[in-house]
Amino acid sequence: MYYNNIYSINYDKLKEMGIKNLIFDLDNTLGLISDGECPPKTKKLINKLKKDFFIVICSNNSKSRLKPYMEDLGVDGVAWSMKPLINGLVRIKRKYKLKKKEMVIIGDQIVTDIFAGNKFRIKTILVDPLGIKDMKITFFNRKVENFIVKRYTKRRIFERGRYYE
Repeated sequence: MYYNNIYSINYDKLKEMGIKNLIFDLDNTLGLISDGECPPKTKKLINKLKKDFFIVICSNNSKSRLKPYMEDLGVDGVAWSMKPLINGLVRIKRKYKLKKKEMVIIGDQIVTDIFAGNKFRIKTILVDPLGIKDMKITFFNRKVENFIVKRYTKRRIFERGRYYE
């Protein structure tokens, strides 16, 4: 699935599909990399979603970066998850005794979030990044991602800005 952002995702459809666990990437998915705390709009969404889903943040960032979001949102998180490796996803599945068919990962990077979800064989949702201020940090990933997107666009498999479920 591919959506503009986390606010435009059809969560009712996910619930109908049997999804119980939403795994969110942190930077440029839940908030900008420059945000020290969770944006109010994101907090409102996550609090609403917690009524129907079990939510975990899975980030390649440090525990100190993740902690303010975890505390503010009242959710668990996995720092240093090393996506696209699946270690963080395995920990979430085991710790909460989940089935893969109940899990979905939501993130803004094909080469980390989506590759990890595909490798682990769970549903994936790509969202456009909230900002581009992280380009120094994710420069290489974005270069690889642009190459993938160009190839998929040529083959009419995928096109940025053309959202689908």
